[in-house]
Amino acid sequence: MPDCSLPRTERLRSLGAVRRMFESGESGFIFPFRYVWFAEADEIPSAEVLFSVPKKFHKRANKRNLLRRRTKEAYRLQKLLLHNGRPVNLDLALIYSSKEELSYKTISNAVRRILETVAEHL
Repeated sequence: MPDCSLPRTERLRSLGAVRRMFESGESGFIFPFRYVWFAEADEIPSAEVLFSVPKKFHKRANKRNLLRRRTKEAYRLQKLLLHNGRPVNLDLALIYSSKEELSYKTISNAVRRILETVAEHL
């Protein structure tokens, strides 16, 4: 059975890596997410991800936490779409950009489409 966990080592925490990703990474939009990613060739393949739900659109913390949890779960279950055999060091940011609170199914479909798009470019 494939490993579908999301350990701390797979979360993007380095300020330098986040800055590099937003300065020189590629971006796109698939409703309801804006996504930014940066990849470089590396011997040890790894993928680190950042989840963000801005306070600008969702003032209540419980709504932001709910949407962040739904996004994390969708990514966790579908992250194997990124691993296509090439050793790549990938940084990915998923930024929720809708004022609506969407269902898990909608979020999951958007995350799947984002991961497929990024995998094509790798």
